[in-house]
Amino acid sequence: MDILSLLGLVLGIVAVLLGQWLEGGAILSLFQLTAFVIVMGGTCGALLLQTPWPVFSLALRMLPWIWWKPDFSAPQLLESLVDWSKIARRDGFLALDSQLSNQRDPLVIKGLQMLVDGFDAHHIREVMQVEIQAYERVCWPAARVWEAAAGYAPTIGMLGAVIGLVQVMERLGDPEQLGAGIAVAFISTVYGVGSANLIFFPIANKLKFVVQQQVSTYEMVVDGLMLIARGESPHFVKGKLEGYLS
Repeated sequence: MDILSLLGLVLGIVAVLLGQWLEGGAILSLFQLTAFVIVMGGTCGALLLQTPWPVFSLALRMLPWIWWKPDFSAPQLLESLVDWSKIARRDGFLALDSQLSNQRDPLVIKGLQMLVDGFDAHHIREVMQVEIQAYERVCWPAARVWEAAAGYAPTIGMLGAVIGLVQVMERLGDPEQLGAGIAVAFISTVYGVGSANLIFFPIANKLKFVVQQQVSTYEMVVDGLMLIARGESPHFVKGKLEGYLS
């Protein structure tokens, strides 16, 4: 679990609540159901209108990556590539068939299977680059869904503020009811700006960073498989691929 991400989220929210308390305000006054429904419901509606369902659902499935990154270890894959190069030099490419059952990532399995089937380095790179580009085309728009949410939330918050002010104008003759409209107006703005800058933008940037890490690791795998296909020594394979971990 990524403790730093959890700490960042908690720290951001606590800082806002603490600031409210230090100024003598009631913390509970920041919890306003109407404003929450307007901002979060409106933002979600805008996202659904903008985004195809497969991309939106993938964005939701990627959300846990903020705290639990995909089971995808670059150092472990590097060691596996070095081991495969040793096996290939000693026993031939067909001996790598026994290693397929130990892999769970579809792209890694496909590349290793091509090596077992005797594809040369050029064809391995050609096919695997298409796979990597397909992965980026799928995951990158999903990560940017949260970036879009950060763009919509403040605007929806302003819409909530206008709705609250309309309520105030309608209740000018009843001073006791003015508080509810004013609360909706100001808290909607807080929810819109706060959710965009404390939640949605950080989530989008974190997911894009994770996708970039995975793409870099996939490129390391492709280079490793090409070196093995060319019959390079395990020491050369390890030395070259270690640059990806720096």
